[in-house]
Amino acid sequence: MLEKPLLVIDGVGFALSSALSNLRRSLSFRLKLLRYAMSSSSKSSSSSEPKKPRNIVIVGASMAGYTAARTIAQYLLPDSEYRIVVIEPRGHFHFTWVLPRFCVVEGHEHKAFIPFGGYLPAGSLEADGGKVAWIQDRVASVSREAVSLQSAGGEEIPYEFLIVATGAGATDSLPSRVPADDKAEGMELLREMQKRIREAKDLVVVGAGAAGVELATDAKSKYPEKRVVLVHSRDAVMHRFGPELQKAARDGITELGIELITGDRVVSEDKEKGIVMLKSGKEIVCDCLVNCTGQRPNSKLVAALSPTSISESGHILTKPTLQILDDSLPNIYCCGDVSENNTAHPNSRSAMRQAKIVGYNVVSATEGEKPREKYIPHWTDGGIKLTLGLDKSVANLGGAKAGFVIPTKEKNIALMSAGAWHKLGAKPFEDTGSEFLAKIKAKI
Repeated sequence: MLEKPLLVIDGVGFALSSALSNLRRSLSFRLKLLRYAMSSSSKSSSSSEPKKPRNIVIVGASMAGYTAARTIAQYLLPDSEYRIVVIEPRGHFHFTWVLPRFCVVEGHEHKAFIPFGGYLPAGSLEADGGKVAWIQDRVASVSREAVSLQSAGGEEIPYEFLIVATGAGATDSLPSRVPADDKAEGMELLREMQKRIREAKDLVVVGAGAAGVELATDAKSKYPEKRVVLVHSRDAVMHRFGPELQKAARDGITELGIELITGDRVVSEDKEKGIVMLKSGKEIVCDCLVNCTGQRPNSKLVAALSPTSISESGHILTKPTLQILDDSLPNIYCCGDVSENNTAHPNSRSAMRQAKIVGYNVVSATEGEKPREKYIPHWTDGGIKLTLGLDKSVANLGGAKAGFVIPTKEKNIALMSAGAWHKLGAKPFEDTGSEFLAKIKAKI
């Protein structure tokens, strides 16, 4: 009986503790800036050549990498010899939470692509006199001293600190990820998926995690005449969550008339016959198959450098300070979905909190201090909002023993797109991506 009230008290306490920690860091940095200003005014000007900057390389600029770059840029002192080098192949930030919705609903696909730049502190790009160099490329390999770019002639960029934020996804394709670096190409892929679903008569969705449940319920809600079948290998949908969310999801699925098959899996598809075959031997008529299965961390860069730092699931093992679990590489950090840090339900909130801790620790290390900030998973990191059709959703908050499932109405077909644009410093839905891309580099 007391579990839920105690959960609320714990959540409020955690929020207050986080706010006080943020205030402490802010005041500490303001004191550092004051001391810096006083010492700078007392020094005579020097005409000596500026030193070559020492690099803090960040691989990936999804929510974790982007937040790490922002945090470090906020807290590096103006005279720091360090600069931040972000390496990200995509031209825009991909807001992946809305992808299942935009695979079904037409006319909003551009809202999934948020221009980079606005989330960084003003004036922080090197082109504006700041300390952030941004390279649109992929990292091909990592050594103990440098990263090698995929293009740009395989240029090597040395690093003093490396932050790996390469993420993970259900698949490398829609509806979990957009398999394109260019916004126009990504929008076209979304339109193709919309067309496939619109023209299908018998839609089969594989995997009843969040992406699969949301796409299936959106499709059936928009096209009630279609046959929609949701196949899940586990006995319960949303099996990583508690029984209350599982029940809410199952109820939403069945109320829409979706056929739900659990404890079975798709093993093959015969496109000519228009069927998919299940492990049980059952055949299902299908003219459109959408795969939403399994999380796959993108850890190959670290796996090649430090194989012992990779878990059985393929995630990168980390210490509480979010340094990788390899004492010979104390200058390599990891955050976000690619890391293994006992986060029950990884999402953007947990990625952002991890990224901030990585940022604080890296800044401390640049000043000769040992990293002391630690990431301790908390149930508030794992909250989720699950859509169950175009106008319904449930919010799930809580831990393993107790939680809340709150039914909500969805009034905006584009969900929280506008809020995400605001959060990342962009005006909805004005694409200033070309201005940002004009400022960044092809190589260092």
